[in-house]
This record gives sequence, C-alpha cells and structure tokens, in this order.
Amino acid sequence: MNLLVLDQFSDLGGAQQCLLDLLPAVRREGWNALVGLPGEGELFGRVRELGFEAAQIACGPYGSGRKSPTDVARFVAGTPLLASQIRQLASEIRADAIYLNGPRLLPAAALRRPDAAVLFHSHSALPAGMVRQLAGASLRRLDARVVGVCGFVAGPWRTFVPPERVSVVYNGVAGPQRGAWPAHAGAPRIGCIGRIAPEKGQREFVAAARIIHRAVPECRFVIHGAALFGDSGALRYEAEVRQAAAGLPVEFAGWAEDVYSALAGLDVLLVPSMAQEATTRVILEAFATGMPVIAFPSGGIPEVVTSGHDGWLADSVGEMAQRAIDVVRRPDSGVSERARETWWRRFTLERYQEEMIAALKICSPPRRRGAEV
Repeated sequence: MNLLVLDQFSDLGGAQQCLLDLLPAVRREGWNALVGLPGEGELFGRVRELGFEAAQIACGPYGSGRKSPTDVARFVAGTPLLASQIRQLASEIRADAIYLNGPRLLPAAALRRPDAAVLFHSHSALPAGMVRQLAGASLRRLDARVVGVCGFVAGPWRTFVPPERVSVVYNGVAGPQRGAWPAHAGAPRIGCIGRIAPEKGQREFVAAARIIHRAVPECRFVIHGAALFGDSGALRYEAEVRQAAAGLPVEFAGWAEDVYSALAGLDVLLVPSMAQEATTRVILEAFATGMPVIAFPSGGIPEVVTSGHDGWLADSVGEMAQRAIDVVRRPDSGVSERARETWWRRFTLERYQEEMIAALKICSPPRRRGAEV
C-alpha cells in the first residue's frame, strides 16, 4: 500500500505520539508512506528517524479552542493551497489511502477529493456547531472511514458517516522497560501529567492539592507539562495555575520527555480533565506501571477506568482530594495489580498497532489499491 499521512501539528502531543506509534507497524507491513506536516516541529525529525519522508504542508498555526475571526479568515484563505498540496502529495506517492490525523485537514482534503480512500483518526470531541458540521460534511464528501479513540469521540460522527464506517480503536502504550519502575521513597508525591491547558484541569489539580495538603501536610505535588502548539491562551492559563499554586508545595517540572520516569517519582496520579476529554493516554501509561489513578469521569475516561476496580472516578475536586488522601494513607495494592491487568488485556501497543493496521486495510482493500481480486 502507498499511504499519505497528514497531521495538523508537528509539535508533539498525544495525537502525534499515536502517529509515531503507528508508523513502525506501517513499516513492518512493507507499505510506502509519505508524511505531510505543518510548521517546523520535532515531529519532522522523529518521522525521518523512523525511515519515512516528511514534507511540509500549509496548515495553521491557529489558536486552540474557540477560533478568533482572524484565525477563521486565515483558515478559509489557506484551504485551497492546502487542498492543492494534499492532491500533489497524493499524486506523488500514488496514494492508495490517506490517513488524516486531525480535523483541520478535512475541508482541504474534501475540496479536491483526491483519488484515494480516506481514514480520519479522531482524537478529540469537536463541540457541536459550525466546526463539527463542516468536518462532518467533509467526511461525507470524502466517503471517509472514521476511527475514534473512544466511543465518546466516535459517536457524533455517525450523524455524518454510515455507522458501519465508524469504529473505535483505543490507544495503546508500550509500558515501562524492565527495571524502570523503582519504588518511590520519601514524602508522598501526587502529580498530574499532560499538556497545560484548561481542558486538562491543572487549576482543579491545584484546588485538590490545597485540600490534600491541609489533611496530609507532608504531601508534595508535581505538575508535569507545558503549554504546546504556540497557544497564547494556554500560556495565560499556565500563569493562572502558577498563581493559584502560590504557597503550596507544588513543583512545575516542565514537559515529561519520559513519562515513565515522571510516573516513577509519584505515588498517585490525578487526571482532572474537563468534559471534552477523550481517553488521555497518561491513564493507560499509569495502568502499565500499577500507578493509582484518580480521574474525573469526563468524556471517554469512564470507558477505560472502572471505578473501584483499576482506578477511581471522582465527581468533584473535593471527592478527588478525599480519594487521594485515602490512597496515601491506605495504599491499595489490589487496585494496582488490577490496573496492570487492564493494561495488558486492553491497552498494549501491539493491540493498538494491529487494530489500526486492520482499519487501514479495510479503508483501502485490494480492489481499491489496484491489486488482483
């Protein structure tokens, strides 16, 4: 198969890590792939290290969240150029299938309707309104297949795409290397890990930390993360979080290049994500280590956490804080063991790769690729 891969970012976030996890499986299949990326981010180098060519495309940058009128005008003006680039790259590689790793790519792909099957990998829930309608109309025009990272994300696309063309493939993670999970010693450390943005809930983490600190003064708190994608709103939010944390033993540790090293320094992971969250991969990484996880039941998170079995779901900051206090005071090794079993049964990297490769094969069957049938 000849595969054109397109991403709407070249900075590293969760969706981009999913792409990096998929490319080695593409290589094992013996497929040829060309990767188109905007900007000048780290993803270019990582893709090339995996043995694939990376080309630059014109997509953004735009602010995250609600778009400004300037962003909208730039998006509309830039769509024809991006459409031409997609068609050119598809022709260059003689693409049998196009893998779109972000919704901003959909209108441009639909504008020129390249002669290739299309698979859209949906990592987050678009809010109802004009943006979702535009993305949905593009999917319909492309006759695309959709893979959602959870049922919460996949569900709304069934309004625009026949239900049999929408599927769910949960993310998978490799787990820590053997011997890379030393027992944490010293004062209890509670953390959160992820991109710093309002939807990730660092402000709620600080609110929970304040309650926990009153009950267990020796506790220390760590925020691993950074504002990504050049987002000025996220930078302002980070400043607000730092101000809210003043006077508390909260460490801002920056971006975690090695998430398992970050987890090794914690006793409990809090995931206070907001309503639009999908199934944040840090939960799966924590499961792989047996780290106790306490999360809000936002978006697709209840699809991966069974409360009281392999982690806990909390409906409020106060409930999250109280659960963390209970875990610190009375660690539950049974939950840790069950979390590791959940990872092994449902969320390994190998399972993710197998299911994504199967989705790509369904997307572009032999007849579409010009093979004999």
